[in-house]
Amino acid sequence: MYKAKAYSAGSAASPLASTTIARRDPTEHDVQIEILFCGICHSDLHSVRNEWSSVMPTVYPIVPGHEIVGRVTKVGSAVTKYKPGDLAAVGCLVDSDGTCRQCKAGLEHFCPNQVLTFNSPDKHLGGVTYGGYSDSIVVDERFVLRVPSNLPLAGAAPLLCAGITTYSPMRHWGITRGKKVGVVGLGGLGHMGVKFAHALGANVVVFTTSPGKREDALRLGADEVVISRNADEMKKHAGSFDFILDAVSAEHDINAYINLLGINGNITLVGAPAKPLGVSAFSLIMGRRSLSGSNIGSIAETQEMLDFCGAHNITADVEVIPIQKVNEAYERLVKSDVKYRFSIDMASLRSE
Repeated sequence: MYKAKAYSAGSAASPLASTTIARRDPTEHDVQIEILFCGICHSDLHSVRNEWSSVMPTVYPIVPGHEIVGRVTKVGSAVTKYKPGDLAAVGCLVDSDGTCRQCKAGLEHFCPNQVLTFNSPDKHLGGVTYGGYSDSIVVDERFVLRVPSNLPLAGAAPLLCAGITTYSPMRHWGITRGKKVGVVGLGGLGHMGVKFAHALGANVVVFTTSPGKREDALRLGADEVVISRNADEMKKHAGSFDFILDAVSAEHDINAYINLLGINGNITLVGAPAKPLGVSAFSLIMGRRSLSGSNIGSIAETQEMLDFCGAHNITADVEVIPIQKVNEAYERLVKSDVKYRFSIDMASLRSE
């Protein structure tokens, strides 16, 4: 066991502050990683403030962060895929039981006994797992990913959550060249959805309530931008989409988008509104349309996504901050005041 520098919160009302935490020494199957950048996901904020208490109650102190890129510093004796000096990444999961039906199917992100990167039971040290707002982390080799060497690391970090969350449903629903894809909401998730849909060859339409985002959406790869409050613009696209990615976490009229789907079209939720959405059965029935949800992706699919990003030079648009500004970043995140993801430079933590 060794001590690592980190930022943690001691309660739902506490700011994140500098601390030290225990990390396990690498076992034979472990990889130790010096963390270089960690993205800030909105779920970090929800967890720190215990806003998902009914589903995932927070155990304090909490060290958040699951969009981790860094460099391997040490490996266990049985590790075969990594060596010191390699670029590596860690996403939302650090373990699963490996024996359930989901794990055996390569779908460990649906494992009922999955271990999240932070705030999950830690079988090694007791307590809970601590995430990427830290200078290092130790993870089982099976849950470590390779980072393409051509990608800027600050922008690569958010790929480990925002990237796979938007890539996975597009792969599942067969988005290829010539498909018509809508992306609802142009934020941390939505901007990645636009980049992936464009790279996959789709005709991409962004739906936003903000006219000021039109230019940015086109820059990111959209072919068209629809202001969703404009009924005429919406009506023009009725019944025409193969797939819509809904990345909005606020209350909104889901039926307005279901009605834009063509026959057999699908809309997938990756945003998580706090209140249930009212769905019109007839909107689904009349076109054999479907409504689904998606969270992240398997380890294999996450590696596929990273390799795809390497081949297409895709990273998140980030604002790089020192960890000392993380509380300010949280307040800005609440106001959607970031384009489009914060990435923490962990050199700032090592300098403390």
